[in-house]
Amino acid sequence: MTNWLRFRQLKQRNIVQSWTQLKNLVDNYGFPPGRMTGGNRTWTDDEIADWRERCPVEGPELKGAAKMRAAARKKAKTTDNDVSSTA
Repeated sequence: MTNWLRFRQLKQRNIVQSWTQLKNLVDNYGFPPGRMTGGNRTWTDDEIADWRERCPVEGPELKGAAKMRAAARKKAKTTDNDVSSTA
């Protein structure tokens, strides 16, 4: 049996927060456009699951200043862990 989701359920699942965000996801990120049923736009659980499977888990490789900041944070965490584990 197909489980139909309305916009309210998409919000409850923290997939979208607004209709504007939903339109952006459909237009630019391959989110399924859904269908009109009884005057409401609806999606199936399977459509949402398929879209989530296609979403990247990590962002692009950092470059420039962002890469340097990330390396500094990582080094600081490592130093903090070393100090706390020897204490």
